[in-house]
Amino acid sequence: MEIHLKNLFTRFQDQFGSGPGLGPSSGTCLLSVEGISPAFIRSVFSASAALYRTDPWKRLRPSHLFAIRIGKDSDWSLKKQLYPIAQFVGGEGGDLGIHMFKSELDAQKTTGLRETNRVPNVEILRVVFTPQSLIFPSNKRMIRSLSLESSAVDQYPIVDVARFSSGGELRFRNPTSEEVRYVYAFLKAIALVHPLLQVGNNGLQRRGRLVSFEPFIETVDVQWPFEVSKAGELVAVTISHPPGEVYEEKKRARTPSPSKYMEPPTEELSLMDIRSNIWTILRKCSMCEKEVNNDQSLCCGHCRAVIYCGSICQRQHWKEEHKSVCGLYKAMMEREEELTMSIFNFPCFLEHFCQWLESVGLHQKGMWRRKCSCYSQYPFGLLPQNSRVSDSWGGLKDGEYPPDAPFLNYHDRISNPILLSGWSEYYNIRSLQFSSPVAVLLSYPLTIYHILTSLISSKNRLVKGKEVIVHYIGPEGELDLMPAFAEMGHLLNGSGSIQIVMIGPEVPSNLSSTVSGVGGRVRVNLVRGLYQDQASNLSTPHVVVALNCALESYGSWGGALEVIKLTGVPAFFTERSERLCTNGKQVLRGAGLHISHPVMPNPFRSPVRDQAPSSNLPCYSNGFVFGVNT
Repeated sequence: MEIHLKNLFTRFQDQFGSGPGLGPSSGTCLLSVEGISPAFIRSVFSASAALYRTDPWKRLRPSHLFAIRIGKDSDWSLKKQLYPIAQFVGGEGGDLGIHMFKSELDAQKTTGLRETNRVPNVEILRVVFTPQSLIFPSNKRMIRSLSLESSAVDQYPIVDVARFSSGGELRFRNPTSEEVRYVYAFLKAIALVHPLLQVGNNGLQRRGRLVSFEPFIETVDVQWPFEVSKAGELVAVTISHPPGEVYEEKKRARTPSPSKYMEPPTEELSLMDIRSNIWTILRKCSMCEKEVNNDQSLCCGHCRAVIYCGSICQRQHWKEEHKSVCGLYKAMMEREEELTMSIFNFPCFLEHFCQWLESVGLHQKGMWRRKCSCYSQYPFGLLPQNSRVSDSWGGLKDGEYPPDAPFLNYHDRISNPILLSGWSEYYNIRSLQFSSPVAVLLSYPLTIYHILTSLISSKNRLVKGKEVIVHYIGPEGELDLMPAFAEMGHLLNGSGSIQIVMIGPEVPSNLSSTVSGVGGRVRVNLVRGLYQDQASNLSTPHVVVALNCALESYGSWGGALEVIKLTGVPAFFTERSERLCTNGKQVLRGAGLHISHPVMPNPFRSPVRDQAPSSNLPCYSNGFVFGVNT
């Protein structure tokens, strides 16, 4: 009898749920939502699966409320955030899911000790992870026809809106296309940030006592998939706990405090070999900074992102620092596929630049010499130059490098700057073969061009035939890539001009105060010194840029950021990895600057993923762009 009742109770739980859930919805299906494409449904299911794998329900309970801000209020039809409060339900039993509310008061009213209270006229936007056996036929057909990703074995997300009538009756409806977009952005963002929650000093879990977390706020950037109206754009998503938490403008601590929020991986921390048998690749231990051959290095077996010289350093680093960010790094590693540019037909991963250049036949040739260590004896800007354009590009054949000539295949004959969305469009308009690796060098000038024509309003000046002045802080190897910068002049398409003032301590003394015309419409001025010392002697810029800037690594940035803050000029920065962006944002906030243009993948980043000495995180030259004063 006991077994019979146990089985009966289990079946009841499966069908109706238990705890603070509302059970499966009735008759809702994303295919019935107007304005939602099958491709976007796949993106929603993939985002749900990525969040499910991070298992937020292990620590989070319904009383842990999160405030959400996705983009600007004006981005949404009601001119306000749609469902700015969220909670995770099912961690202690019942349906695993997410409830999103229109106000904090609604969330508090419906959150009971054991169950969800049925409060009249309250709407809940839900994501409920449901066994396939309980999914309605319409959703089963959708899952089969679209080959949708499961979140776990036989578990799929159902998105709906639940509403309690005045009599307490529960009704369901399909979400609108706008509500589905809101859910998608939240799913992507919360998967990145919830592992960062740190248990408070008095928050250790005990019987009958809820775990409490330190106050928390973080902003991440979510890229809209190509199936929505804002395809490829990024939206800033700010998540805070508890609701009402705000940023404090304070200087970043020199060393992060050890955090104890995360339990060690369920399996013993494993160590993965990283092998390379072709070139001697040196890595650097994240703990002791000792250099170690690539084939002798180890990495964290959970996130696979951090390099060590041995197991002793790994265990020590886990206790002192890595434990607090391992979950975040794992999420960053999961973006590898998203950041990969699959349109190119040349090798897009390198461990050693000389090795990569050898593989594409460009080692020790033309401008490519600056990319390897073989010519490091030449100071930046003093690499011997080639007279012919083809030689500057390493002897590439016609159709493999951009000629020093206008865009013949550009169809718009009006004298307006050519607007580009990414490498694919550029290569097609320039009639370049996708086997050509020139994007690696063109990433520098085309990133600047992208900032001028797409991210700020200087395009209007160019259309009117006026000059745009750019202050370029901290050039190094770019000083030897002047033939590549000539392409900016051709992209202007007979409209306006650009003056680039390159300021930095690496500018050679004998080149300082010189001006070179790298094209009919592009001039480059070189100035040696720190920006804060030279800015008052220069023409007022329309924009300041710093590429691969490593904001956290140089103390001299403090003075430069103070100038940017005082002048209020728009400034854009690129970093190689998301980790560097996160640290860079801390530096900017510490300097009193507000990040007004969120971190987003740069469409003109180098397509070649390189390898940082102490980590395996996705890393690209000019990989991510963000800005202030915009």
